[in-house]
Amino acid sequence: MKIIVCIKQVPDTKGGVSFNPDGTLNRAAMLAIMNPDDKAGLEAALRLKDQYGAEVTVITMGLPKADEVLREAMAMGADKAILVTDRRLGGADTWATSSTIAAAIKNLEYDLVITGRQAIDGDTAQVGPQIAEHLKLPVISYAEELKVEGDSVIVKRQYEDRYHMLKVKMPCLVTALAELNDPRYMTPGGIFDAYDKEVTVWGRDDLKDLDDANIGLAGSPTKIAKASDKVKKGAGEKKVLDPKESVDYIMEKLTTTHVI
Repeated sequence: MKIIVCIKQVPDTKGGVSFNPDGTLNRAAMLAIMNPDDKAGLEAALRLKDQYGAEVTVITMGLPKADEVLREAMAMGADKAILVTDRRLGGADTWATSSTIAAAIKNLEYDLVITGRQAIDGDTAQVGPQIAEHLKLPVISYAEELKVEGDSVIVKRQYEDRYHMLKVKMPCLVTALAELNDPRYMTPGGIFDAYDKEVTVWGRDDLKDLDDANIGLAGSPTKIAKASDKVKKGAGEKKVLDPKESVDYIMEKLTTTHVI
């Protein structure tokens, strides 16, 4: 079994964020971590490796410094790593990102592709399903449990106040929730081994099945009107009521906003 895990180096928001003049994140100036949902997806792949001897390849698109998150993944147990980096790919929105990553995956053999549900820097949850669309793969999103049975993947999919149990034949794509599992730690030996391994680096010219109209900032249909690191909230509403009036008021608000 060959598994590809898409991971992303995202800003560590505890250290603050920084923006470029065009509204995109200044990733080079920020501390970075592996996206939590992606790390859960990686752990799911590594458990399949432990169980079935699967080969796990991690892939990311980003700046050259994204090599760090690939080394972390290999230190956890991934077998191979691919970094897609090129100035021409910079500033990509979800469409341009998914188009680029899908083109990279087309260079590889795979049975299962795993992505995180969403990245904490964008929170769109669009890239995973878009990759599946580009690759013409069936997709199961919001996975909170995952197992392989024969040539199929069985996923417990989170859905509002219940869940779905879905079974799909491979090849397919699954997007993972951070709640899927508790990712393992890197080991000292794994860290040494990770820095002895070679990370494959691909640029734009290595991605043959990719239209220049769909890459980078110019190929991104989403345009940023304004960006800030803190969203100001209104003062809100303050009411002084007795206990019974308070209950009635709260219940009315919950009802009118369709919370209940």
